[in-house]
Amino acid sequence: MTAPLRVLLVDDHAMVRSGFAMVLSFEDDIEVVGEAADGLQALEQARATRPDVVLMDVQMPRMDGIEATRHLVAEDLGHVVIVTTFDRDDYLFDALDAGASGFLLKNAGPEQLLDAVRAAGRGHALLAPEVTRRVIAQRSGGRASAARTEPDELSRLTAREREVLVLLARGLSNGEIAGSLVLGEATVKTHVSNVLAKLHLRDRVQAVVYAYEAGLVLPTEE
Repeated sequence: MTAPLRVLLVDDHAMVRSGFAMVLSFEDDIEVVGEAADGLQALEQARATRPDVVLMDVQMPRMDGIEATRHLVAEDLGHVVIVTTFDRDDYLFDALDAGASGFLLKNAGPEQLLDAVRAAGRGHALLAPEVTRRVIAQRSGGRASAARTEPDELSRLTAREREVLVLLARGLSNGEIAGSLVLGEATVKTHVSNVLAKLHLRDRVQAVVYAYEAGLVLPTEE
């Protein structure tokens, strides 16, 4: 049997941690291995428990979630999912730059929480459409993506790699991309790795943002 995903909960509000822990505790494939009330505790707990996923608040005493994320990513101590209320757009950009694997709304329902943990645990990007729209709108200064000049480095991609990038940006998993393009999942994984290497991107989250900024996918209102 596959070992359960190990999750560390980081939030300075005990009630938030308790709520998340209660939802996660009912799942056989997820195990809460620790809790922390600030960024410094998060680093201590992560080093001790080696989690697969860290659910990270942003505003906390002593060390905030952005700085903690930067340290966790540098030490390869799990995939960090920032838990946000969207009060500050700059949190999104700072978290991306710090290496966060995705974002989860604090008012997310139980199923969204579980999906977020499982997606991050598998190394998938976790950018909800509303998050992506805000990131792209901010970084493009309100300009329409379609009007932007296509980056020169896109020419490094094969036609198939470009297709994979577009589907990845639309939020599809490797399995879903494989089904859409009638490819093996291992082949898709190779294409994704090639895309990241050729475009000098750190992870799937950066790939999603890149695809929108390059105009390959247009953020649409739902």
